[in-house]
Amino acid sequence: MTPHSELRLLPWTDPDGKPCFLSTDDNGGYLSRLADNIEATQLGLATELLDHALEVLADKEADTEELHQLATDLTGALKDAVHVATSRGHRLPIPTQP
Repeated sequence: MTPHSELRLLPWTDPDGKPCFLSTDDNGGYLSRLADNIEATQLGLATELLDHALEVLADKEADTEELHQLATDLTGALKDAVHVATSRGHRLPIPTQP
């Protein structure tokens, strides 16, 4: 089992859109490494998208279609980032009481 007897929330869903979880003591196992790589890719893409968003928003002539696409892309990136944060937060050690 993972620390705190919790399952690791993976950065993908099943075909029905339900969350997938991993139970393992091996953080270096294949699925753990795959999940780590996907999370890193998601966060990297979100960073690139944020840079792009700053450029689009600085363009006073950006049209509504471009802004709508940007909002859609940012929503997806934010959803992924929250998912990664939730997964990583569950794996943090529980602080001991003094």
